[in-house]
Amino acid sequence: MPAHATKTASVQEITPQEAFGEIQDSDVVLIDSREPHEYAEAHLEGGILVPPATIADQITEKAPDRSARTIVYCRVGARSMVAAQQLAEMGYEDVASVGGGIIEWQEQGLPVVAAAALTPEQRDRYSRHTLLPEVGVEGQAKLLDAKVLLLGAGGLGAPTALYLAAAGIGRIGLVDDDVVDSSNLQRQVIHNTERVGESKTGSARKTIEALNPDVEVVEYNFRLDAGNILETIAEYDIIVDGADNFPTRYLLNDASVRLNKPVVSASILSFDGQISTFVPFEGPCYRCLYPTPPPPELAPSCSANGVLGVMAGVMGLLQANEVIKLVLGIGEPLVGRLLLYEALGTRFTELKVRRDPECPICGPDAAELPESELGQFPDYQAFCGA
Repeated sequence: MPAHATKTASVQEITPQEAFGEIQDSDVVLIDSREPHEYAEAHLEGGILVPPATIADQITEKAPDRSARTIVYCRVGARSMVAAQQLAEMGYEDVASVGGGIIEWQEQGLPVVAAAALTPEQRDRYSRHTLLPEVGVEGQAKLLDAKVLLLGAGGLGAPTALYLAAAGIGRIGLVDDDVVDSSNLQRQVIHNTERVGESKTGSARKTIEALNPDVEVVEYNFRLDAGNILETIAEYDIIVDGADNFPTRYLLNDASVRLNKPVVSASILSFDGQISTFVPFEGPCYRCLYPTPPPPELAPSCSANGVLGVMAGVMGLLQANEVIKLVLGIGEPLVGRLLLYEALGTRFTELKVRRDPECPICGPDAAELPESELGQFPDYQAFCGA
């Protein structure tokens, strides 16, 4: 028995170093008692995957020699001890569990076989993602390949950009023509006092790059208009709408439907926020929800009416969550649903929204524009000011 081994119900618990030595020096049967998605992320060379629920059915086929030295490991050592005890009860004569599991194994610098899609640094950075069956290594690779454009690097764009960057979104585009003002800092957490006067896109880029070097940041230091919107959004997979005016929202809606781009849209004012996800032709578009803009007296700006700073965080993080679900193809995005949040009462209200059969943009009778008219849009300033 190794010097540091202990015995529990005829099962040894050995350290990763002891297990590594045994694996190198003798014919040892190595059993991985985790789930398939964990095995795909990283495993020990020569490890045979036998998930906990299948041990009774699979172990005699995968490890038929009950007299052979058998070492079992899992993530932190708990599941492997249970599995090892089960093997002992089934007549396996020389069984050990690796204390601390593959986590302790990696912390001690011992070698593992890792998924080719991620570098060792990425496996460490995104390990809490890849442990989720809904994400895994394949899902994290999708996030790293994703391209997301944010309209606005202000209140909503700041928290959305931070968490999309932390999640490993490979390319984040930032559209904003404004500069950082001290009045922004109460809610726009991607900026700081030292950057007052800098462009918001430049300030946001510095923060994102410091947070996650995997992320490519593309700055668009201008305001979207009918002349540049199609070219700007064309190369992105998903658009995040944090615009602060109705002309831009309607322009974005019409352009995104033409190019079939999903849009995650949110807005905040005072203590209230709302969010919905618009996937062209799978659910309603922004015009289905708001055929015409509200009068100015019913939709004042944050600068005129005020906004609780944390509202930007709450709604921005919900936008980031929607983006991640869309990239991974998991969960139930807010398609056909409008989620309202009221901060003073901490209440969420969900409203169903259906496609408008009379919608001039996404309705069944909406005309398809010829190529020569694709870049032509109405006067949204006049439309919203009517």
